[in-house]
Amino acid sequence: MDDRDRQVSEIDPLVLGGLLEQAVNNLWLGIILFNQRREVVYCNQRYMDMYRLSPEQVRPGTPVGDLIQHRLALGLEIRGEADAYIRARTEGAFVSERTIQEFADGRIIAYAAHPLPGGGGMATHEDITEREELSARLQQRNMQFDIAINNMSHGLCFFDASHRLIVCNKDFIDMYGLPPERVRPGTPLSEIVDMRFEAGSVPAMTRDEFMKWRTGVVGSAEPIDSIMEMRNGRTFKVRHRPMPDLGWVATHEDITEQRRAELKIAHMAHHDALTDLANRTLLNQRLAQAFASNQTFAVHHIDLDKFKSVNDTLGHHAGDALLRGVSERLRRLVRPSDTIARMGGDEFVVLQIPVGDESEAGALAQRIIEQMAAPFEIDEQQTIAGASVGIAMAPADGTTPEQLLRNADLALYRAKSDGRGTYRLFEPAMDEEVQSRRALELDLRKALAGGEFELHYQPLVKTESGEISGFEALIRWQHPQRGLIAPNDFIPLAEEIGLIVPIGEWVIRQACRTASRWPKHLHVAVNISAAQFRYAGLAEVIVGALASAGLEASRLEIEITESVLLQDKEGTLAILHQLRALGVRIAMDDFGTGYSSLTYLQCFPFDKIKIDRSFVRDIATDAGSLNIVRAIAALANGMGMTATAEGVETREQFERIAAEGCTEMQGYLFSRPLPAAEIERRFLSLGAPALRDRFAAA
Repeated sequence: MDDRDRQVSEIDPLVLGGLLEQAVNNLWLGIILFNQRREVVYCNQRYMDMYRLSPEQVRPGTPVGDLIQHRLALGLEIRGEADAYIRARTEGAFVSERTIQEFADGRIIAYAAHPLPGGGGMATHEDITEREELSARLQQRNMQFDIAINNMSHGLCFFDASHRLIVCNKDFIDMYGLPPERVRPGTPLSEIVDMRFEAGSVPAMTRDEFMKWRTGVVGSAEPIDSIMEMRNGRTFKVRHRPMPDLGWVATHEDITEQRRAELKIAHMAHHDALTDLANRTLLNQRLAQAFASNQTFAVHHIDLDKFKSVNDTLGHHAGDALLRGVSERLRRLVRPSDTIARMGGDEFVVLQIPVGDESEAGALAQRIIEQMAAPFEIDEQQTIAGASVGIAMAPADGTTPEQLLRNADLALYRAKSDGRGTYRLFEPAMDEEVQSRRALELDLRKALAGGEFELHYQPLVKTESGEISGFEALIRWQHPQRGLIAPNDFIPLAEEIGLIVPIGEWVIRQACRTASRWPKHLHVAVNISAAQFRYAGLAEVIVGALASAGLEASRLEIEITESVLLQDKEGTLAILHQLRALGVRIAMDDFGTGYSSLTYLQCFPFDKIKIDRSFVRDIATDAGSLNIVRAIAALANGMGMTATAEGVETREQFERIAAEGCTEMQGYLFSRPLPAAEIERRFLSLGAPALRDRFAAA
């Protein structure tokens, strides 16, 4: 018997038994032990609760295969046949296994199996769906307790009321780089803190500061969760739970990778996914700061002259490579005080601050044009992008970010009209585009009354079954002279002039009316803009549309982008809660592309997160895109939300996304947006092909 065992044995068995009982009541893991015949020896109450089992169903001697069959009946999602799945876990040599179990009801359980001497084994089951609220029960017997804590995925330690260590597991020692021979029962907390300082496994505090903070935590009678950033770069989450005898138990979880993923998503909220340049949100922040500085500055609106031809001739991959190349050249041209932003597509903005006069701004614009005129090497071919630049000076050409950007855009329009490959400074007389927009505005005002709008619908497909769960309604404008006009060409104008409210009301009513003809298990999704949320009667419009169509509220899903929450956040949240109370489902669209997505997920319990197509496009070839999709899917699953991937165009994208836990997909792989009649003929008629077969052939 070594010193550690001897010291443990000297503890009063009744005291130790009570402590062990308390430990069981503070663990969040379900635990089961079985012998070499794969028969149950013991399981704790947490295991029975987790899988809704009675003591009779898990009495000693129960075959493990019965329990696996029970989990399958509860909705455990597996690949392949159930019999093969059970045989793989009940026959042959027992080996260690760690996996994630997903259930049809949305629960996610981390499962870890470990062989034991004699051919038996143990398994731990951790419900990570709501890991902040989890607790588990340890087994009461000393040997079972020792096996359990040393096979946990977290560090664990118990201290008594005198702040002396009772027991800890190996993960706790390893996490903090402690010398195992010095960490024994009875070791004071102060000595363990000293060892942590020696190993550098402490936050950026002095020893006195750390001890003062830690003493405050351990002296609390309330549960406390803490996030600690270590000097060595690791991040730990510590869950402190007091015990009735004034001791405490604490679990230590290494969340370094999780935090890095969160920081990555937060970074993506302010940066363009393709080029890592600033996005509109960050640009607007920098513009606001520039106006507040009272300095003269310039905004350069840049548009590539030949981007479309590159995309059309060499493909989207080449187009993306060109955009990245343009970004790198722009970075080499600007100063640290300047900001480069990608506005979408092939449009960029450079905020040049400070600037002396128009000639200095013109000099930068000329250098940009010269750099864009030099060949780019893409796919072993030389490509010329070319660029036109429009410049607006502040404060002369605008006193708000919106006005300045608009005037730079007018100057860009003039530069492109004058032959491209040049730059123009904004002049008040630049009204050609204004006149064109005015004509479009007049046509737009007549379009609704003239019945020129129509809705197309794109299927939303369940990843697991391949079945359609619903359709997204997408507006189209069939102009009498111009033909089909893309939504991006008229929706922003409709929002600007206030027509989005009546147009949006028509979309909602038409979508509900159409969906009422469909089978009751199908829902319809409608995009709602920020401008519509500023309209006080939005909720009444939705209620009226549902009532008029006879459509259940649960079959309507509204999609909003993060921009909706930027304006009148409290009022918007009130409307969202009102709609949720009616049964309407709420989805966050274009997640992570422009705003503080994570913050908004804390404000409102969305039903669905739609992963932007910019992440999906390169998922098969770019590890960064794959990691972002993985992080967002895990975030959605952990918060009980549906994760929908947009823009799925290839079978390879489908398979990668399915493997990351996305529960729903949408894209050209399944269908382009189609008129309602075509949707009903292809997918909802009695003669339509089986969905899984149809999509497999797509």
